[in-house]
Amino acid sequence: MLRQQLRLVLALECERVVCLGSGISPELVELQHLAEKAGASFHVISAPRALSGLVTAADEVIALDDGLLAPAAELAALLGRGQGVLVQPVEQGLDAGFERIDLNHASAGAMRIPGRLVERLAELPADCNAISALQRIALQAGVPQRPIPGAGQRGPIWSLVRQEADALALEPLWIRLRTQQDRPLGPSRWLALASVRRFGPALLHAGSGAGMLAIGAALLALLGLGSGWFGLVPLGLGACALGWILRHAAILLARIEDDQRAQASRALSSEAAYGWLLDGIVVALIAWGSDLPAMTPQYVRYFPGIMLVALLRILPRTLGMRWGAWLEDRALLAILLAGATIAGLGDEVIRALAIGLALAGILLPRGDSELT
Repeated sequence: MLRQQLRLVLALECERVVCLGSGISPELVELQHLAEKAGASFHVISAPRALSGLVTAADEVIALDDGLLAPAAELAALLGRGQGVLVQPVEQGLDAGFERIDLNHASAGAMRIPGRLVERLAELPADCNAISALQRIALQAGVPQRPIPGAGQRGPIWSLVRQEADALALEPLWIRLRTQQDRPLGPSRWLALASVRRFGPALLHAGSGAGMLAIGAALLALLGLGSGWFGLVPLGLGACALGWILRHAAILLARIEDDQRAQASRALSSEAAYGWLLDGIVVALIAWGSDLPAMTPQYVRYFPGIMLVALLRILPRTLGMRWGAWLEDRALLAILLAGATIAGLGDEVIRALAIGLALAGILLPRGDSELT
């Protein structure tokens, strides 16, 4: 949660990051390195009054409550509009653990205020709650209230996580929100999504994050290539199928670990790169598992696989996302080819698939919508 808050303030171009805490911990050292790498200075203070020595009257201060869990995009947009104290309906806020502000409003755990107001913390007791105090100082000084969107517009999460029990209660919902899909799902993507939602928390708590799954997917692809080289083509195709599912699970886990999807994709390298790698391995396995005579030229052996993969890459662009979700599913393809190879029908199934795909590209309607 601290990393999420740090990413938020860095996205809002904060130059100094100040953390109120009792001392330096390994987690804070990690945050310091992340902040300094982004060009911001990082400070740890033990009392709210120390904040006045780090803030000038010309500054603006973005303050986030301890344990604030909120949708990052919506929170950044609200704070990016200018100075204001974020509020919400009192019943909604009290249920989520926030402080009441007045008869109708509760705090939303975040604000953007003028730096000159920080000096007034010196008039308060040393053990005052910094966020609560700054919030009341800002409202008394005329900083406007800014209501956050309703749950229907921003999703169900805008809460304070004060203890581990709160985090465990919100974790399944948080993971579901972070792994929402805006495209149709093929069987493999659906299986990866269900697995991450079921086992993702355990993997993250054990320290086995997206990076470990990505490494596992790469090793399975190499295992598939090696198995095919030694003549175990069905085993190689099975390894490729599992690697494809594991790769998509890694991408979904990265979205949970990293609040920004673009950063998550870059951290794991491109999904397209793994797809091309797996396509190349599948083409090789098709050629090595062919029943063609040993004297057949190599280009003849590789031609069916190349044409099949080429059709699977071309057709999603013309048939739309609904069909594309199935045509892009390399685990489904690998399992189908593995079964056909075991049954001794590998070459026949590949030719039938290629003919079927070619006819689909000619006969099926283009795009996701049709005139009725």
